[in-house]
Amino acid sequence: MRTKTLKKNKINVVTLGCSKNVYDSEVLMGQLKANNKEVVHEEEGNVVVINTCGFIANAKEESVNTILEFVQKKQDGIVDKVFVTGCLSERYKPDLQKEIPDVDQYFGTTELPGLLKALGADYKHELIGERLTTTPKNYAYLKIAEGCDRPCSFCAIPIMRGKHRSTPIENLVIEAEKLAAKGVKELILIAQDLTYYGLDIYKKRNLAELLENLVKVEGIEWIRLHYAFPTGFPMDVLTLMHNEPKICNYIDIPLQHIADPILKSMRRGTTKAKTTKLLQDFRAAVPDMAIRTTLIVGYPGETQEDYETLREWVREMRFERLGCFTYSHEENTHAYNLEDDVPEDVKMERANEIMEIQSQISWELNQQKIGNEYRVLIDRKEGAYYVGRTEFDSPDVDNEVLINAEEGYLRTGEFFNVKITAAEDFDLYAEVAK
Repeated sequence: MRTKTLKKNKINVVTLGCSKNVYDSEVLMGQLKANNKEVVHEEEGNVVVINTCGFIANAKEESVNTILEFVQKKQDGIVDKVFVTGCLSERYKPDLQKEIPDVDQYFGTTELPGLLKALGADYKHELIGERLTTTPKNYAYLKIAEGCDRPCSFCAIPIMRGKHRSTPIENLVIEAEKLAAKGVKELILIAQDLTYYGLDIYKKRNLAELLENLVKVEGIEWIRLHYAFPTGFPMDVLTLMHNEPKICNYIDIPLQHIADPILKSMRRGTTKAKTTKLLQDFRAAVPDMAIRTTLIVGYPGETQEDYETLREWVREMRFERLGCFTYSHEENTHAYNLEDDVPEDVKMERANEIMEIQSQISWELNQQKIGNEYRVLIDRKEGAYYVGRTEFDSPDVDNEVLINAEEGYLRTGEFFNVKITAAEDFDLYAEVAK
């Protein structure tokens, strides 16, 4: 008998990609723990599960490199087994099996029971909301739906995640209650499209009713909305946001572009005029809302005129938060039939210019905060500072509030009222309010 079969397996789950993958890894780890398996997240273990991303070129490259790294460790005898799951595996399983055969097994995004079986565990249906969270204890992601029915030309998510499937309200409330019992104070609602929530199981857009139930969960103090779609937005959500202090005055609504020819080719189902009106309605309903968006430059056929339309619109709209990405030509998407005709250097130049404009806007908006008081949730201590966020900032992607640690002890995961004393492009400096 080989010696290594006598070892107690320690399963290391490695997560790549977006917050939805973080959530999926946490569910996997919760199932493994319920099966009495020893499981760690991105630490050393002799069995490795890599949860991959297959969204765009950079993410795919990182996923492949990570797989190769652990396959090498397997060949060197450092790890015993390597399993691969997630979006890359869902999208390219036959290619991966052929190109990297030393992986023990590949699993798609909907094959959790099979992956658990390969790890010597049973899928436990009764584990509603049981997860091993990997985020700081004060916030957690709550995935309210899986998949997407939108036909966006550039996006491969429906290929990897399938059709939209909402999770019932009662299950999400149970999950929120369990998270609150662990000390989670902020829920970050995620899905491929929050605004579609409920259409499949309740036959109506039901995000507002879900929120009405989640705000009743004791211990949850902030609820944040990520990944809304600009067409068919349920406006009753805005009324609730304005009236309910637990719902952060914040929305992440990826708009992708604004020039009408590009929006039409992207199959976004909207126009510049409609999108601008929607954002004006947002600001009218919730005057101090922070709007985060993401944009794509260099989409096939994007002319200089299209780009300039986008650039000037960014200047005009003055988003509180904005990210800009270069177009990635993805197989099996509708846009893959188009010629990827914007040179890479032009794509980068355009993305950099948009981000320079946004940096200036962010700096100007942050200067207006100096002297104001805000409620801040402390995420961590880093070097000489405690690092926190206002309700207008999501973890990892938005502004942070830095408070000098020498001025006194602040408990991580707690709320404090602070006064802003200085501001940079994307950071605020503060002291605890007297």
